[in-house]
Amino acid sequence: MEFAVTVIGHDRVGIVADVAEALARLGANLTDSTMTRLRGHFTMTLICTVDASVGDLEAALRPLTDVTVTVREVGPDEPISDAGEPYVLSVHGADRLGIVAAVTRAVADARGNITDLSTRLTGTLYLLIAEIDLSSGTAQALAQRLADLEKSLGVEISLRQAETDVL
Repeated sequence: MEFAVTVIGHDRVGIVADVAEALARLGANLTDSTMTRLRGHFTMTLICTVDASVGDLEAALRPLTDVTVTVREVGPDEPISDAGEPYVLSVHGADRLGIVAAVTRAVADARGNITDLSTRLTGTLYLLIAEIDLSSGTAQALAQRLADLEKSLGVEISLRQAETDVL
């Protein structure tokens, strides 16, 4: 069975190892994961496969008392009819309210699918990087909308086609 597991808590040395070891002892294979530290807080989301129940996974992770854990069963990947072409969108400039809302709305209105997004605030400089999939022929219109947002938000926005990853 496949499960989605989220782990959130104060960051500390060894937290990733503790989660991975607890799941390995149960026989769980980690297939997809993302982990990051956000202002001293650790967050991890992963997909694992294991012949167990939600309760078994929760019990395996219960000894980690300094984190909050959520486990839910998930099914196989849903088929994507048209994933589109991969693009990288970046925004940087002075921090201000509404940057993420405005930029992600522009992507959504262009029927773009955000597949990864991260933001970082360093002093007063705000950085947003997103990986998005766009349907063929829609990048030009999105680029124009983003150019308009650059002016209204007072930031620099870049949209470029991503290189295909080679695994």
